[in-house]
This record gives sequence, structure tokens and C-alpha cells, in this order.
Amino acid sequence: MTSPLKESIKPSPALSVIYLMVVSLFLGLGFALYKIPPQILLVMAAFLSACLGLLLKVPWREMERGILDSIHRAMPAILIMLSVGILIGSWIACGTIPMVIYFGLKAISAKYFLATACFVCTIASLATGTSWGTIGTLGVAFMGIGAGLGVPPGQAAGAIVSGAYFGDKMSPFSDVANLAPVAAGSNLFDHIKHMLWSAVPAWCISMIVYFLVGLGFSTKPLESKTLTAITQTLRQEFEFNVFLLIPLVIVFYFALSKKPAIPSLLISSVAAGILAIVFQDLSIKDIAIVANSGFPARTGDPAVDQLLSRGGLTSMLNVLLIAFAAFCLGGIMQRIGILSSVMKPALKFAKRTSSVVLMTIGFSMTTGLITGNPYLAMLLPGELLAPIYKEKGLAWISTEGDSPKDLAP
Repeated sequence: MTSPLKESIKPSPALSVIYLMVVSLFLGLGFALYKIPPQILLVMAAFLSACLGLLLKVPWREMERGILDSIHRAMPAILIMLSVGILIGSWIACGTIPMVIYFGLKAISAKYFLATACFVCTIASLATGTSWGTIGTLGVAFMGIGAGLGVPPGQAAGAIVSGAYFGDKMSPFSDVANLAPVAAGSNLFDHIKHMLWSAVPAWCISMIVYFLVGLGFSTKPLESKTLTAITQTLRQEFEFNVFLLIPLVIVFYFALSKKPAIPSLLISSVAAGILAIVFQDLSIKDIAIVANSGFPARTGDPAVDQLLSRGGLTSMLNVLLIAFAAFCLGGIMQRIGILSSVMKPALKFAKRTSSVVLMTIGFSMTTGLITGNPYLAMLLPGELLAPIYKEKGLAWISTEGDSPKDLAP
């Protein structure tokens, strides 16, 4: 097969590195200083890449094919993201997520405040898929409780943030957790499974530290008007029943038995919709609206409304736009030879799997520091380093339909 770049000018490694630095600076300054939406910055960077491609005599049709190939590799994960949007809304509507949060809050112990705050924020973030929402609602309530108990605010904030971000990164409902496998061309549940090896030990060590530090605090009666209001509102607005755990069981069963992700998410959503009709007195039209636009929480409690107003297909649109724009940029850079020109010298330093992993971490951290955006810190290095993972036989998705190898933890 003849190379599409046979008649074009191949960029030198020096030109490729300079160009990538310029693009990174453009994205970083645009987002950090001027607050330009990342999807617009990525489209502009893709346009600049296309202009460079024309200067290198790469036909537009070849660059367009690169865009389509790049998006094609990401489509399975993108479909999962859309399914997750439906799942979140249906789980909130039927009462599964509110019930998990309710009983998590009921488990609060004054004697072990730090460990309990971290644990409850972990559960809430796992259930809702949002660290910001958890910190902005339950986190604020816990800070008030900590002040009343005499807990230093820094330690209380650390426990809250640790739990919220751990839950967010490990939750199948999180936009970040869904976007990362899109960038890497992997499966959502495989992605979460491999994160367990590094995230769970760190979380366990943190819980032990919080437990030991908390023993030094004097115990006072645990009273919080905010938490009381949240639990009372959840109990009044939703009918709790053990059957509401069925959607959760379905997802875990499919995940543990390694069944396809999309059918499991949709089956769980259908089950949640039926339970919402039975236990929460919602109509079929209500369920359809929730699946499309998310659950519109109108409980009268701002904290509860902020925590539960989420989900639906439309909730994933912003993340999907960023993903599509990033893959347009990556596809063009791949076709004009920028990525291969940079990666060939990099392969000399990536002799072992450990060095590839360290290189990935370095690229991701650098991109995050430059752009200040977690989405770009995943998508750009993912597209940039995909050829190395393919070359080394590590986990990747082949456009020719080959089975990806499993990356050992």
C-alpha cells in the first residue's frame, strides 16, 4: 500500500516539536488567560494544522480521512458516554442515587469525622459522577460540621476533596472517567479496573491517616441543620425501597461478567425507568424527558437540587464536542506526519513498558499545566502517544478490527 504522504513533504522532528509547542502555548494561553472554550480552541488549532498540511502539500481529502479514522476509533466509547447520560438521569429519577446518598449521610460518625467525611463524599461522588457537585453541596455541609467539632478547616477540606475526587475518577457516571477511555481508545470498565491498582491503595492509606488523626479530636454531639435538611428532603421527595438497587446490581453484574457495556447501561436504564414509574409516580413522558435532558430536581432545597439536577443525553454534549474537536486536531496531525515525526525519536527512549507509562504521565502533566484543562490533558496525549502503544503491543483499539492486548497493571 502506498503511503498517503508519498508526494507530500514530511515535516522534520524539529519542525514538529516547534509546532506542537506553539499549539500547546496557543491552547494554554487561550484557555487560561482568555477563558476561550476548549472546543473552540481545538477547532482553531485543527484549522492551523490543516493550513500547515496544505503547505506540506498534503491533500485535504487525506486530512479529512485522518479526522474520520480518528473519530471512528472513539465511537464505541462515545456511545457509552451517551448511554451513561441516560443512565444517570434514570437512576436519579427512580431514587437509586438519592437512596445511596441518604444512607451514606446517615452513616456519619462524630468521633471519626475525617474518615466519615471522606467516605460519604466518596459514595456521593461515585453515585453522582461529580466532584464539584459533591464538594459544593455535601462538602460545604461537612465544613460547617467540622468547624462545630473543632476540626482544623484544612484537614476537613482535605478529607472532603480526597473523597469527592476519588469517587469522581472511579465513577462510571463521571465525564472525566468516560472521556479518558475515549482518548486512549479503551473500554470504560477496563479503564476503571486498571485505575483500581493505583487509586484504591492511595484512598485506603488516606482513610487510615484520617482515622488516626481524627482520634485526637474531642467528640461533640453531631448536629448540622444543612445535613438534616438534605436527608429530610431526600426522604420526603423519594420513596425508598430495596428494589431500587436493581439497576445498580445489573450494571455490576454485566461489568463483573465482562458483558458489553452499552447493553448493560441501557438495560439498567430501562429497569430504572420502570422503577421510577412504580415507586416515584412518574409517567413514561417524564422518563423520556429525564433521559434526554436530565433530572430536573425541584425539591426546594438548593443543596439537593444542585446535587441531583443532572444526567440526560444533553449533559454529555459539551464533553462530546471537546472530544470531537480534539480528535479532529489529532487526526489531521497524524495525517500530515507531525505525530509520527515526533514519535520516532521518542521510541528510542521508550524501550520498556515502564518508560512508556512514565512518558504518558509526563505528557499528560505537561499538557495539564500548560492548558489548565483536564479534558485536553487526556485527549491530546492520548492521540499523540497512541502510535507508541500500538508499536509496543500495549492496550489500544485497532481500526482494522484486531483485538487489543490487555495492559497489565
